[in-house]
Amino acid sequence: MITATKSKIAPGRLLIDGQWVDGSRTFDTINPATGEVLTQVFEATPADVDRVVDAARRAFDGKGGAWRKMPASERGRLIWRLGDLIALHIDELAELETLDNGKPIFESRNVDMPMVVDVLRYYAGWATKLHGETVNTLDSAFTYTLREPVGVVGLIIPWNFPLLLASWKLGPALACGNTIVMKPAEQTPLTALRMGELAIEAGIPAGVLNIVTGGPETGKAIVRHPGIDKIAFTGSTAVGKEIMRGAADTLKRVTLELGGKSPNIVFADADVDNAVKGAINGIFYGKGEVCNAGSRLFVERKVHDEFLEKLVGRAKKMVPGDPLDPKTRMGALVSHEQMKTVLGYIEAGKSEGAKLIAGGNRVSVDGGKGFFVEPTVFGGVNNDMKIAQEEIFGPVLAALSFANEDEVVELANRNPYGLAAAVWTNDVKRAHRISRQLRAGTVWINTYGLMDAALPFGGYKSSGFGRELGQAALDHYTEIKSVWMNVG
Repeated sequence: MITATKSKIAPGRLLIDGQWVDGSRTFDTINPATGEVLTQVFEATPADVDRVVDAARRAFDGKGGAWRKMPASERGRLIWRLGDLIALHIDELAELETLDNGKPIFESRNVDMPMVVDVLRYYAGWATKLHGETVNTLDSAFTYTLREPVGVVGLIIPWNFPLLLASWKLGPALACGNTIVMKPAEQTPLTALRMGELAIEAGIPAGVLNIVTGGPETGKAIVRHPGIDKIAFTGSTAVGKEIMRGAADTLKRVTLELGGKSPNIVFADADVDNAVKGAINGIFYGKGEVCNAGSRLFVERKVHDEFLEKLVGRAKKMVPGDPLDPKTRMGALVSHEQMKTVLGYIEAGKSEGAKLIAGGNRVSVDGGKGFFVEPTVFGGVNNDMKIAQEEIFGPVLAALSFANEDEVVELANRNPYGLAAAVWTNDVKRAHRISRQLRAGTVWINTYGLMDAALPFGGYKSSGFGRELGQAALDHYTEIKSVWMNVG
């Protein structure tokens, strides 16, 4: 049976200037495991966006500029406090995430939410370590730089890791002294709204963190608003291009973490069993709704058949099930629309001549109307096929073979995306040699998908620009000011 929720899900309101307010119209947020409505959430209009930007602007530019001028140690303490409150409510937040997104509770509780806490604590520590430098120029001058916050930043969050990716942006933005207008994805607003309540409880001042919910029109209003100084977006490459166009008139800063079609490369000398586990995790973790999913599997011909036999055997054992069951490892896709998209790619793979060797079907869990698709594996894939070139964003793996290093590097790089890659080999020289040739922002060696708050993450090519996490992210939320003083 699909497990009943223990969380009380209240209707979603807008957080503007420290107050929860109603909008003029609502939309439903759906439980992907059942197809049923969880609750209604207000949709922010352009007028609501004007109000929220005004609140953020006052909190940044207004009398006192409370957040920007607050002692850095106090700002860091409040961010740390927010992390503590998320840790205190981690079970509730994990359940909300699973209900709204369809991902297994095992992932929400043991991976996503702990990293949210880690990210906020990491950037809380950075608040006191942002500084400029003195520069030797002329004997008659005293010259130095200041690192100052950008201003009001708009954070547009995707639906695949709703609270986790919010923290990736929120942490550095707050640590640097910016004020926030945040829009969670319309499919998954619940954990962002709950975090807004916890931010108030943590003592973050009114107007510093504002949350508006809604769909594409709400996002467009944020992107085009002249009162917003920067946009940070994670999502599809197509929408990223729209954001760049929409931000052009106001010349606001933009950072984009976009799609991926990441190559997962297995050489014959690799530990085959570990590489099989890595390939399974690389594509089926998060139901494949992961921007850095290892959706193109390249296996050296010497071990190709053995490898696929073991991989397919494991894939067939992964049965979609109730996301709230701790034993489930394959949950529901986020929406009916996304399920149709994934099933469409599976049909495209068949029509192009790829061999379907596992999965490929929608499945019913407990006779319900949830959006479940089997873990799917295609063999005999050509790198020019649609399923090898386009981001599917679902549990669909395209398996290819290769003969040597030069061939696989060329194939891996012959794709519009460049977010991540992996190399499986026991040859240390080869591992480093290939890592330098792959056009990707992250390369894993003999593992897949590991993340840390201190290590930058982002893409090459159509996977976007800018970096999340690590010290590198701070550059996107600060301005550098040079100061000259004549002392002659």
